[in-house]
Amino acid sequence: MEKAKVLLVDDHALFRKGIASLLNDLPELEIIGEASNGREGIEKAKELNPDIIIMDVEMPELTGVEAVRLIKEALPQCKVVMLTISDDDDNLFRSIKNGAQGYLLKSMDPDDLIKEIKGLIRGEAALSKTMASKILNEFANLSKNQKEVDYHKFNLTDREAEVLRLVAQGITNKEIAAILAITENTVKNHLCNIMEKLHLQNRVQLATFAWREGLVDK
Repeated sequence: MEKAKVLLVDDHALFRKGIASLLNDLPELEIIGEASNGREGIEKAKELNPDIIIMDVEMPELTGVEAVRLIKEALPQCKVVMLTISDDDDNLFRSIKNGAQGYLLKSMDPDDLIKEIKGLIRGEAALSKTMASKILNEFANLSKNQKEVDYHKFNLTDREAEVLRLVAQGITNKEIAAILAITENTVKNHLCNIMEKLHLQNRVQLATFAWREGLVDK
């Protein structure tokens, strides 16, 4: 199995080394580089073309929130996960809007971090429970007074709308395939079509869109 290439971006060298030591034990990952600020992170990303970037939010020269946007513009297939000490709502939503596939807290248990990164490799979003709750609560509140939305106005088929609603509920591709009695590859194809139609980049943005537009029951 080909290893996923990982770039670490954090202004604390000791923390970078700790994460590298933790992830180096995973056979499916390879740490290919490190950077100490957002600007250096962008340069390293363009140079090394990593599959995954684990990046701090608050850094000198250029914050991780801004770096995500620039990295995704240059490397749209790269998965970026924010790893931060702060649970600030503004940074969370701005990071997701800028293309981050995950938002994890540095206070989380190392085993939970490993679990989230493994899930990311499988195509799942990497979100601490606290962060996931913030997202769901925010968009449940936004949608609770909305009338039922006609998803056809977004050019989605009935099956694509079903897939989108299930993704928004945090259900994995494998579970969606079982629920809808289709193959996992078919689920992936639907997701690609949905993201293209909605001009979105990842599962977190899809879930956010679905909650915002009232496509998911509370």
